Amino acid sequence: MVRAVCSGSFDPVTCGHIDIFERASKMFDEIIVSVFHNIRKEPWLPVEERVRLIREATRHIKNLRACSFSGLLTDFMRDQKASVIVRGLRSVTDFEYEMQEAQTLKHLDKNIETIFILTSQEYYFVSSSGIRELALFNGNVHGLVPACVEEAIRAKVGANEDGAAGFKEARIK
Repeated sequence: MVRAVCSGSFDPVTCGHIDIFERASKMFDEIIVSVFHNIRKEPWLPVEERVRLIREATRHIKNLRACSFSGLLTDFMRDQKASVIVRGLRSVTDFEYEMQEAQTLKHLDKNIETIFILTSQEYYFVSSSGIRELALFNGNVHGLVPACVEEAIRAKVGANEDGAAGFKEARIK
């Protein structure tokens, strides 16, 4: 059994992420999507909510489970008996960053392989930070995030069904 981990902040999870999860699920026996508590970032949505939203948005992917972790990814992977890391790439900039991360992880554990999946063309411009900014400036995020995430964003920023926001306290940090 080949088990792969797709870790990230997913703050919030986007349709681009879901696309990567769906495609990876066809390559591996099990995909573990793990929300990483990143101490370098101030979260917009709580970790527990991000895990819940991923679970809801990926119910259709039978070999995927969602959870969270903190600490070293290599330790988490050993605990999960996973040998592959799946990373989505949107750009050359993403590749340079992810290549350095992959080499660091390989240094820590020679048994871990990193697989890069190119983001589908319709999502190459979508990022979690871009979604947060759109939401906070009354932008329409429909079609860029799963429906459950769109609903959570509306609740957070006070947007109504047509995407217009009546701001609550919600700021990007």
